[in-house]
Amino acid sequence: MNARASVSALRAAPSSAVELYAKPSPDYVTKLAHARLVLREAAELGAVTQANSLGVEDMVITHIINALALPIPIFVLDTGRLHTETLALLERLQAHSRAPVQVIRPRPEMVRDYIRAHGQDAIYESIDLRKQCCAIRKLEPLGRALAGKAGWITGLRREQSGARADVPTVDRSEARIKFNPLADWTQGDVWHYVAEHGVDTNPLHDQFYPSIGCAPCTRAITLGEDIRAGRWWWESNDLKECGLHVKAPSPAGGRGLG
Repeated sequence: MNARASVSALRAAPSSAVELYAKPSPDYVTKLAHARLVLREAAELGAVTQANSLGVEDMVITHIINALALPIPIFVLDTGRLHTETLALLERLQAHSRAPVQVIRPRPEMVRDYIRAHGQDAIYESIDLRKQCCAIRKLEPLGRALAGKAGWITGLRREQSGARADVPTVDRSEARIKFNPLADWTQGDVWHYVAEHGVDTNPLHDQFYPSIGCAPCTRAITLGEDIRAGRWWWESNDLKECGLHVKAPSPAGGRGLG
């Protein structure tokens, strides 16, 4: 390919996630109506909250909550290691959301003790140390965010990974109900909603970060990779989860996603 052809190819290539992915499925309108219904059902529960990771799915859900003026508060886990772009999006969300946005941070003493004992980047040394970091920065704060709540709302989609292929729209299998209003949405549905409604999203999505977590744990993906391949890429692909959506072991010893 000569230089002129290369420039033409670059100009023709999609410059944003919306251009690349915003292709709704044939039943998108039905899915959107159902998602709105699920969120109204969640609001009727009363003590319910949305967990917003500042990824595109959660930003779509927050937009629907605000558009419907539902009495559902939102919380964000600021782990202390988020990308600059993610923190900037958080500021914009706090400024413009009709629903209140609470930021939950890890306990400083727990972070300090972990770093003193293992180092700033111990996550790369073993799966156990990475999971300890997730427990301190995500799971313990999540427990505080959900204290006293009868239910919570997430952006889980079945298409995101094999481990999430059976995610139900409403999960009543545990004491706290989990609502997954986008469970049956495709990536194209999500980005079509973004394009239709002008939803503010993380600019890292435009740089091939479909799944965004903490900065040290997230990289861009390449063509053909699984959409969660950029999370904890140095580990096995068997279960790319931090533990937020992994159920406790069942009596039979199995584990599943909530």
